[in-house]
Amino acid sequence: MFTIDLLKGDGRPVRTKPQGVAIFVATFAVPALVALIMAGFYIRNNVVVCVQAQSIDSLDIQIKRLSDAIKFKESSEKEKASITGCLTDVASAINRHTQWSSTLMTLLENLPDSVVVSSLDVKRSSIKRKATTDASGKKINTSVSVRTLRIKVSGNPSSNCDLEVRDFRDRLKASKDIGPKLEDVVVASQGHEVVDGRDLVTYDIDCIFKPGL
Repeated sequence: MFTIDLLKGDGRPVRTKPQGVAIFVATFAVPALVALIMAGFYIRNNVVVCVQAQSIDSLDIQIKRLSDAIKFKESSEKEKASITGCLTDVASAINRHTQWSSTLMTLLENLPDSVVVSSLDVKRSSIKRKATTDASGKKINTSVSVRTLRIKVSGNPSSNCDLEVRDFRDRLKASKDIGPKLEDVVVASQGHEVVDGRDLVTYDIDCIFKPGL
C-alpha cells in the first residue's frame, strides 16, 4: 500500500506513544491530587481549630465560674473563721465576767463594815505540773495558769481592823461560792497611808485560785 502525503509531511500528526500519554497525565494529575489533599487537610484543620476554639471558650467560662465560686468559698471561710474567733473571745469574756461576778459578789457580801475596798488587781502566773500524756503513763511538765486576785482594803486605825480583816479572810475560805475554787487566802501585807489628811491602815489580801481555774 502507498501513502500519499499531499501536505508533504507538514500536517501529518505525530503518532502518540503510551509513555508520552502517561507522562502528560502525570504532569497534570499529580499536582491536582496533591492540591486536593492539601485542601482537605486545610479544611479539616480549620474545623479542628474551630472546635478547639469553642472548647477553649467553654472552658474559660467554666474556669471563670469556678474561680468566682472558689473566691466566694475562700471569702466565706475567712468570714467564718473571723466570726468563730469573735465568738470564742465573747465566750471567754462572758466566762471570765461570770466567774468574777460571783467572786466580787461574795467579796461585797462578806466585807467588814470597818474597811473599804481601795483597789482590785488580778495577776496571772504559771506553774509547772507533771501530767500524763498517754496510756504508757509517761509524764511531762506542762504549764498551768494560776490567777491571784489582790484586794486592797483600808480602814480607820482606831477600829479593830486586824481582827475583822482576818475574819474576812476566813469567811472567803469558807464561802460555798468561791471557797472550793481557792487554793488559799492570805494577808500579804499591812501598811499605813494618808488620804485627804486622814491616816488609814491598809491591807493587801491575796485570793489565790487553784491552778487551771
